[in-house]
Amino acid sequence: MSRLRRMYRNETSVPFSAIWVKVLLVSSALILVSVIGLFVRNLNLGLEFEGGGAWEVPVPEDNDLQADEVRDALRPLGLADARIQTGGGVLRVRTELTEAVQDQIDDGDKDVVQSITEVLAELANPKNPDTESVSVSTAGPSWGDEITDKAVKALIVFFVIIALYITVRLRWEMAVGALIAVAHDIVITVGIYALFQLEVTPATVIAFLTIMGYSLYDTLVVFDKVRDNEHRLVNSKLSYREVVDQALNQVLMRSVNTSITSVLPVVSVLIIGSGVMGAVTLREFALALLIGLLIGTFSSLFVAAPIATWLRERFGNEGDDKGRSYRLSEAVKRKTSASSVSSYQPTNPSIPPRPRKNKRR
Repeated sequence: MSRLRRMYRNETSVPFSAIWVKVLLVSSALILVSVIGLFVRNLNLGLEFEGGGAWEVPVPEDNDLQADEVRDALRPLGLADARIQTGGGVLRVRTELTEAVQDQIDDGDKDVVQSITEVLAELANPKNPDTESVSVSTAGPSWGDEITDKAVKALIVFFVIIALYITVRLRWEMAVGALIAVAHDIVITVGIYALFQLEVTPATVIAFLTIMGYSLYDTLVVFDKVRDNEHRLVNSKLSYREVVDQALNQVLMRSVNTSITSVLPVVSVLIIGSGVMGAVTLREFALALLIGLLIGTFSSLFVAAPIATWLRERFGNEGDDKGRSYRLSEAVKRKTSASSVSSYQPTNPSIPPRPRKNKRR
């Protein structure tokens, strides 16, 4: 209890800089595994990015339908290589459509889709096939290519604007640390999706963008506290690394509280919305958010801060630091002295103030 109480009072003295090297080695290993998984297994892109068709058919409990049976039924239609998933009372079929078939669908001819729907409805419920109960969705690959191209351009503009803002508002090395931390979060999150073959949908992309915003917010809170503590470089004769350590301890509980309050709703969406209510779209969105929020909190303390500190120590100017810190400390002193001055001061200190006369009643 005493440790928790000290954390809530911001009285911790965790030696962050002493464990930065070990933590960065762990982060490097995670990034390496993520990159390998991304190139070896590739991303499991959703229908909107790859194009094709997807069918979901409710299956009665007494029908023990197997994937091989579905594949044999779809073989005459040229869909033997379709992705088939059975279980949980639902049959899911996902396949890429040929360019000719996709052109027919775009022209309004949906005979091929209707044929596949009828075959799946009969497989799921041979006694009473119902095509109306089959959920069908089709999309062309051009939509995904267009969205991907726009997303890449938007990310480039976003990174440039953020780098300029942090450089003007704080320091250039803090901008580099913040951008590397964001890239760290995205690479690991995408790597987890590749390793476990989680489907990437438009909801997942939205979650990735949300992760970037959260990671930057948490990182800027840390860097802003570092800047506020820079006057201690002169007043307390501390090194820049020690000032960063103190700032991290001061914002530690804030980062933890922010993460908890952000993760709890996401977990509730993941468990209740996806697990209980069966909302697959919520699961895709919440899972990416959950992974990104946890990694984002970690990167603010153990990726962005050490990189910015190392760059400042390696390429910074100690004289500029001390001069800037001196000006900050003088501003703090003036503010403190101004608040302590009484409201009335005589113009000539040698003349005592005139005594007040008692008012007659």
